[in-house]
Amino acid sequence: MTDPQVAHTSQLSESTLAASRALLNDAFDGDFGDEDWAHTIGGMHVLLWEGDALIGHASVVQRMMLLGDRPLRCGYVEGVGVRADRRGRGHGGALMAACERVVERAYDLGALSTSEEGTRPYLSRGWRLWQGPTSVLAPEGIVPTPEEDGGVLFWEAGVPLDPTGPLTCDWRGGDVW
Repeated sequence: MTDPQVAHTSQLSESTLAASRALLNDAFDGDFGDEDWAHTIGGMHVLLWEGDALIGHASVVQRMMLLGDRPLRCGYVEGVGVRADRRGRGHGGALMAACERVVERAYDLGALSTSEEGTRPYLSRGWRLWQGPTSVLAPEGIVPTPEEDGGVLFWEAGVPLDPTGPLTCDWRGGDVW
């Protein structure tokens, strides 16, 4: 397996960005829209290549989180996908290891949102389930997001955290988590 390429969105060519978006659209069975893509760009991309073929993608974008009233710089993991014919070979783990290094070097914590069936691979890597209530700092103020409770995972990056406390993410269009 080749080492992942880690680069900021601004360093990637239009063709690499187009290949990344196409890979994610395929990995999410056509359910990867414009807002999902917008959440994926503007940060650090982790790319896995086999020759000239892109076979894996993940990104870490900066977000602000509030733990209670304490602001934290968060490396939020988005757009994790491996080409279907390359799954089960450790590529997802390689993508996540690179994401975790980015988080540990630049952020107070890492976070991501996943489905119930998608949780296990992250837990096996050391990600932990956020146990406290979640919310979003929306234009109208802090709004609870109970539908996300139990689906937000975090990665400790050297800042002591109480995972039973309230966690509030910053506002964005589309899925806020």
